[in-house]
Amino acid sequence: MQPSLHSADYVVFLVYFLVVAGYGCWIYAKKKAAVTSSQDYFLAEGALTWWAIGASLIASNISAEQMIGMSGSGFKMGLAIATYEWLAAATLLIVAVFFMPVYLTNKIYTMPQFLRQRYNGTVAMIMAVFWLLLYVVVNLTSILYLGALAINAISGLDLNVCMIGLAVFALIITLGGMKVIGYTDVIQVFFLVLGGLVTTYLALKLVAEKFGTTGILNGFSLTMAHAGDHFHMILHRDNPNYMDLPGLTVLLGGMWISHLSYWGCNQYITQRALGASLPTARTGLLFASFLKLMMPVIVVLPGIAAYVLYQQGSFHNELLLAGKVNSDKAYPVLLNLLPTGMKGLAFAALVAAVVASLAGKANSISTIFTLDIYKRYLRPEVDEKKLIWIGKCVIVAAMTVAILIAPHLGIDKEGGFQFIQKYTGFVSPGIFAMFIMGFFWKRTTSNAALFATLGGFAGSCFLEFLPRWVDLSGCASRGFTKATAAGIYEIPFLDRMEIVFLFCVLGMIVISLLGKKPGTPGSGENATGTALAVDTSLFKMSKGFAVGALTVCGVLAALYTLFW
Repeated sequence: MQPSLHSADYVVFLVYFLVVAGYGCWIYAKKKAAVTSSQDYFLAEGALTWWAIGASLIASNISAEQMIGMSGSGFKMGLAIATYEWLAAATLLIVAVFFMPVYLTNKIYTMPQFLRQRYNGTVAMIMAVFWLLLYVVVNLTSILYLGALAINAISGLDLNVCMIGLAVFALIITLGGMKVIGYTDVIQVFFLVLGGLVTTYLALKLVAEKFGTTGILNGFSLTMAHAGDHFHMILHRDNPNYMDLPGLTVLLGGMWISHLSYWGCNQYITQRALGASLPTARTGLLFASFLKLMMPVIVVLPGIAAYVLYQQGSFHNELLLAGKVNSDKAYPVLLNLLPTGMKGLAFAALVAAVVASLAGKANSISTIFTLDIYKRYLRPEVDEKKLIWIGKCVIVAAMTVAILIAPHLGIDKEGGFQFIQKYTGFVSPGIFAMFIMGFFWKRTTSNAALFATLGGFAGSCFLEFLPRWVDLSGCASRGFTKATAAGIYEIPFLDRMEIVFLFCVLGMIVISLLGKKPGTPGSGENATGTALAVDTSLFKMSKGFAVGALTVCGVLAALYTLFW
């Protein structure tokens, strides 16, 4: 089936575009007079409601790598990949209870600012440059290129046209600042969820029809019956996908490091809540947690349904790439089967996911450069109006660079969602160790933070290449390694993250105890850093939040029990 959109599809998409762009312009005009400082522009200080924060978190998180890559992982390994969504729901609660009070009490607006305030300027500068390179060269380009590929697969539009169109759409939203991003993300999430549910409905309907019946409930039952091995959350060692999701590690080990680093120590994510009050930020994170519970229905279940259809003889040619089945093509294949009009809605959902992520990432790039590099080191005396203008220029520059370099990075040849998770894991353990120790152990020094930053990356690289140098087959019986298709006994990357994290924490403890004790809160910046003001009473939850959090935990417990 040739990818194409019909007139009705373009009409649906045009309605979506006009609603989002029009609402964004209205919010910008309404709030423009209130934007008097860089904090207002970059963080929407005090302006975002809890529902805008929650929706913006989800809109920024869900992009092409989830809708295409995670659905492909659903096709390949099944519901187990949903652990990235469901454990994120629990992680958001932890961030709301323990991380947000620390950030807001100490008036933290950016992650480099936290590092400078807690450790010193050297640590902050290293990480600011690192995050800028990571966000521009890896994240922004990946979101843009994978999104363009997905849209190209559905619409047949030229790949470069898709990239430029996505970038321009994102710029319309991003240049309005965090207020516009936050409130337009509410609409983006609406289209994302609605369009995603349409695709899930189609997939289950096709399964039902394949077996001579009707109805999506029958389709779901048949999917479970004919893909029973795809409905297990915890994979056994004999599962071919064990290296990606190694058994109980997803509940007790490295998966938590991945999640807490992403949701709690990531400018791109935490920025949505840093300008709010603590009750508003917590409620927004709780709302995002509830939304996370339903995401596998949108991004995983279609892939499993496509697997059942493939097993029954459908899509054999459509899923082939270079003579092999490419699971990442499952979602675009389903979208191309949607009827006219519905396809336009699903197309809008995919664009919404990509554009929201691009806007959030570009805003974070601008915030870090403007507040942590330009104002801090290049022009400390710059006025607020000029600072906002610089921020807008950085957004345009970052998007332009992404368009120019994305086609040359081989992103489409590297795989989908799991590849992104694996290589993000090279830096996550050290970053998380640096943050968590800085939060809750006042003795932690800046030298210890530098060790975590550099030592964590070095440790990850060492464990990645160790199996090429040493035969680790002896560790297989103890569950530490497993043979790959090439016969090399490797450490699963989530287990590797856990090992590196523990190595970083141990090293930080030793270095800190041997070094000079950090200053007390308010004593100013020094060579060993300044401990944060942490009032444990702020960790206390309101009754409403506690009830909501318990509800999320209860649903998660039920899901893992049902699909263990």
